[in-house]
Amino acid sequence: MHGPLDISTKAMADDALRLQQKLAAGLQTLREVDDVDYGATEREEVWRDGKTVLYRFRGGDTDESRAPTAKVPLLIAYALVNRPYMVDLQADRSLVKGLLARGEDVYIIDWGYPDRSDRFLTLEDYIERFIGGAVDHLLGRFGIDAVNLLGICQGGTFSLCYAALHPDKVRNLITMVTPVDFHTDDNMLSNWTRGIDVDLLVDTLGNVPADLMNLCYLTLKPWRLFVQKYVGLVDILDDRKAVEDFLRMEKWIFDSPDQAGEAFRQFIKQFYQGNGFVEGGIVIGENEVHLGMVEMPVLNIFAEQDHLVPPSASRPLQGLVGSDDYSELSFRGGHIGIYVSGRAQKEVPTAIHDWLAARAP
Repeated sequence: MHGPLDISTKAMADDALRLQQKLAAGLQTLREVDDVDYGATEREEVWRDGKTVLYRFRGGDTDESRAPTAKVPLLIAYALVNRPYMVDLQADRSLVKGLLARGEDVYIIDWGYPDRSDRFLTLEDYIERFIGGAVDHLLGRFGIDAVNLLGICQGGTFSLCYAALHPDKVRNLITMVTPVDFHTDDNMLSNWTRGIDVDLLVDTLGNVPADLMNLCYLTLKPWRLFVQKYVGLVDILDDRKAVEDFLRMEKWIFDSPDQAGEAFRQFIKQFYQGNGFVEGGIVIGENEVHLGMVEMPVLNIFAEQDHLVPPSASRPLQGLVGSDDYSELSFRGGHIGIYVSGRAQKEVPTAIHDWLAARAP
């Protein structure tokens, strides 16, 4: 009798031989791999405030270098914890290129790398000064009253705050993998964060180190992110392009900015611990945020297998905003896959463009 886990000597030998061949090929592949970077689409700086820069994306090939057909610019606000170019990682994994190809005029805020001089930046700085400054620049540049705003993850939370405080300046609002209810049972990150003495943390460290943040995210899925993906690397060692794709993603993951201490303190207290969108009490500067003031059209996009922002954390937006034009889309994939998977490249830019086109002035 042989059980289902019986492995023959020949099978073990074959596996060992394949591993040896992969490792041998990998030595050659790693010698050939070029230095990898992210950010595939040409861009130009159009506005700056300190370390925060507003870029306009320009098409990189014949089809995408044509003039945009959209009359209203689309401003992307990304999270603070990673570099924003996950939306433009590489030529065949770029939400930006997909939007440009469909005629959108795309801009993005790059928050830069906070240092000790930014220790006392607040949420008011990020939302009113930086997002607000970028919006005002675009309003003047285009001679219009309101922009289209796409907020991603924490940037979506910021965008909701800005839209609630300045509903007259946002024509259409898109939130993507954005936490709204921070106290759902399946939100592991939120459950951890609620127990942090954030005052002690920030008073001790000043700015919150990127390495500490990355460690927290990695330990949410320790087997998958510490072991499995690196074991899986062996399978692609003989494929130069696959290795470059892997290294590009790794470089993006670990090229993370530190967090400005005071803004971090406020964000953890008001959102993760206070669940302010649901319970109330979010104050930006001297102004309280009420999502009922978000009366413009809203498209809420989330990922079905997202472990950082579970769908249950995003869906409550429908019951909180004051808009009569609310749409909701879920896509298969995780928190990062919604930008870079093959399915996402086909579906997400089209969904965003079609939704905006239906509400074009």
